[in-house]
Amino acid sequence: MEREKYLEATEYENIKELIYGSVEKYGEKDAFIIKHKSEKEVTYENISYKKLLEEINQLGTKFYELGYQNKRVAIVGRNCYEWSLTHLVNLLGGIVSIPLDKELQIVELENCLIRSKADVLVFDEKYIENIEEIKKRGNTQIANYICMTKKDNYLSIPELKQQGKELLESGHREYIEADIDKNKMNILLFTSGTTSMSKAVMLSQKNIASNVYSMQLVEDIRKEDVNIAFLPFHHVFGSTCMIVMLAYGVTTVFPDGLRYIAQNLKEYKVSVFVGVPLLVEAIYKKIEQGIEKKGKTKTVEMAKKISNILLKLHIDIRKKLFKEIIDELGGKLRFVISGGAPLDKKVAQGFNELGINVVQGYGLTETSPVIAAENCKKVKYGSIGFPMENVELELVNQDEQGVGEIRIKGPNIMLGYYENEEATKEVIRDGWFYTGDLGYFDKEGYLFLTGRKKDMIVLKNGKKVFPDEVEMLINRLDEVKECIVYGIPDKNDKNDLKLSVKVVYDKEVVDEKYPSITREELENIIWQKIKEINKTFPPYKYIKNMILTDIELIKTTTKKVKRNEELKLLLKE
Repeated sequence: MEREKYLEATEYENIKELIYGSVEKYGEKDAFIIKHKSEKEVTYENISYKKLLEEINQLGTKFYELGYQNKRVAIVGRNCYEWSLTHLVNLLGGIVSIPLDKELQIVELENCLIRSKADVLVFDEKYIENIEEIKKRGNTQIANYICMTKKDNYLSIPELKQQGKELLESGHREYIEADIDKNKMNILLFTSGTTSMSKAVMLSQKNIASNVYSMQLVEDIRKEDVNIAFLPFHHVFGSTCMIVMLAYGVTTVFPDGLRYIAQNLKEYKVSVFVGVPLLVEAIYKKIEQGIEKKGKTKTVEMAKKISNILLKLHIDIRKKLFKEIIDELGGKLRFVISGGAPLDKKVAQGFNELGINVVQGYGLTETSPVIAAENCKKVKYGSIGFPMENVELELVNQDEQGVGEIRIKGPNIMLGYYENEEATKEVIRDGWFYTGDLGYFDKEGYLFLTGRKKDMIVLKNGKKVFPDEVEMLINRLDEVKECIVYGIPDKNDKNDLKLSVKVVYDKEVVDEKYPSITREELENIIWQKIKEINKTFPPYKYIKNMILTDIELIKTTTKKVKRNEELKLLLKE
């Protein structure tokens, strides 16, 4: 099926052009809203597109005066306006931006600062203890530590902005007039490292700008939208989507934390957001629980059936029919993009039936990040849609089912892994980037992921099992919080593997559903449900063994399960 451009978009060469273009189009409109909390009151500060550019130029001018041109500036902190501002200052001044994961332990954080050769560190006051420990150790080449807010004994963003403003007034134009080399490394990002030591990915402004443009061609985001920045900015999907929102003229707000999701959606009248499946599925689970508590499950299911029949006749009454449910989410939520891992198709369908469009995207840090996505016109539950307009995608080494490794060509492919030529040559061959992900196309051209090449379990008879598809069904069980499917050597045949699952049960749900249940009884209930799931698969995919625990699986900070570490633990056990 030929790909189409559904929407109009301006293609920019670099992020500097993009920001100036947005300021021209959206000038006085709010780019960001910042919440300020004190003991007495809560106030809101509105940052227009025009003011955003003024502040970028103020801080950037001061950065240049401090000698940061051609230097490397690392950023550590929660999603906030100062984070966005610093990253944009780096990009518009050609300074290498190094977004770092705030959840990293001191040793890992220090290691990233050393490996990336960062010269400056901009940090969130919340993490000052870690920063002071790193400073004390003196193992990095950091020359300046800058706090995002005013802090004694540290340079701070508010003070540097003010000093930059004065420099601009006295005629300093070097930062504003800086030329951008779109092909040069401008972002150095560490992968989440689910299986090995994280790699440092080198991205250019051309990489990011091309990906922003391809998303704008297909995703129905509007200048009237309010976006809440759930995805951490140190994650490439988070920081690229922050720029996507600025390209559309959207207003971005910041969450107070996972516990306050519902409150924040109402408070800001959020209409759009980008999230990982864990978050999207958690919101949907809360909706379902709310419906169940009110005893309206059957009523809502019947309403969905009626609504679906009417939709086929091009009559859409979802907003009216499910107004009460949508009001619980702030009343304005209309569009959600899920990425980072496969989304349960039952959740995607559930949201869409309520009138909230959910699309799924797929990509990697190395591809800036989006490779393929569903869009406003093309949705098929469980698929990852179609390749982006400027991405060439092929499946190689396909098996008899048509499943092969995804490889791509396009302007979004990274420059390479920093100081790791060997690893770069492994994944970029003859201009193609080999993703390590396996997938297939259906008859209509939709792309489906089956799992990571390295996670695939190959049985003695040559049959292949992709843990993801089994895990997704087990994770749907009310009693299950999360799980991991793996193969262990069969006692009867050491050359074969027995499919097993480690299940983390949901204590909250179990306590509510079965107040006085024993561990053995719970184990039996879950095992019987898994046996029912087995029946939906061919016998070679049957789960033969289960471990039950209430201890969460080992994950990266972007909530991906570290399979290798889990498997090491399981083999020890």
